[in-house]
Amino acid sequence: MLTRTPAALLAQSQTEPRAATGDAQFFEYTSSANPIGAKLISRVPFRNFPPSLYADGATRVVPLDLSAELGCPGPATGPGLSANFLHIEAGEALTLDPNATSQVCYVIGGAGNVQQGAARFPFAQGDFFALPGGEAAVLTAEATASLYYVNDAPLLAYLGTSGVQPRFAATRYPAAEAQAALRQVAEQSGAERRNRISVLMGNANFPQTRTVTHVLWAMFGIVPPHSVQKPHRHQSIALDFIAGGGPGVYTLVGTELDAQGNIANPTRVDWEAGMAFVTPPGYWHAHFNETDDSAYVIPIQDAGLQTYLRTLDIRFAR
Repeated sequence: MLTRTPAALLAQSQTEPRAATGDAQFFEYTSSANPIGAKLISRVPFRNFPPSLYADGATRVVPLDLSAELGCPGPATGPGLSANFLHIEAGEALTLDPNATSQVCYVIGGAGNVQQGAARFPFAQGDFFALPGGEAAVLTAEATASLYYVNDAPLLAYLGTSGVQPRFAATRYPAAEAQAALRQVAEQSGAERRNRISVLMGNANFPQTRTVTHVLWAMFGIVPPHSVQKPHRHQSIALDFIAGGGPGVYTLVGTELDAQGNIANPTRVDWEAGMAFVTPPGYWHAHFNETDDSAYVIPIQDAGLQTYLRTLDIRFAR
């Protein structure tokens, strides 16, 4: 095989048309391999979103939009995910039709029906449901409804792709079944020693990742009274919804652990039922409940994708 020297390649390039080279750039490796450290790209910011955003008013989608801070097209709550609150007045409908592969809803309150193509099912308080992309879904409220809603439209916007083919069918996780599964886990011997007392929503189409869709992960967790759930971290962003909890329940978040395995110089997030907050990827986070009542958290993450890519890198403090 004939191998040309760099000088020969340079001579050839000087005689060939220069089309298609206008966007080509070269960067020194050590100054460019960490764009966050070089301040070329922003970190995912901390942010809290109160329940007052969706408490009343007209039927609408309320995006939890951090696209300006992230420097990406909006709405986006993380580089690859968009979290939203939905408010649907009784007797009215809301259409969801994002350019996304995956959509997950948790029903904060109210009741109604979902229709997506041939799929039709009811929803009620405490239900979870997952919808594929590629076809519009219509949510109709029989009683005024509020939902927490996450999709991966920002990921597809970044990839520059559309024309999604569904990877799974619309799937409902009834409240009673989700609560029973969590109760079974919480009552197991030694549950109090686990880093988290939680269940993951799964789908039979994704046995490798055991996640609610191929991109999204949805967890339903309890923080029992007077308990501490020790720090853990992962490379997926967590868009956390507080399904139950109030003053005296909080999360500490930070980048480092001290010698005792506690979070050093943490940021504190005080819980309010119905709020949502962002836990940035790679940050240690621990939950504390100093009250007499159980508290409940629902993190929705891009951990389905991260798990498939083998990059989730979940770690637990000892």
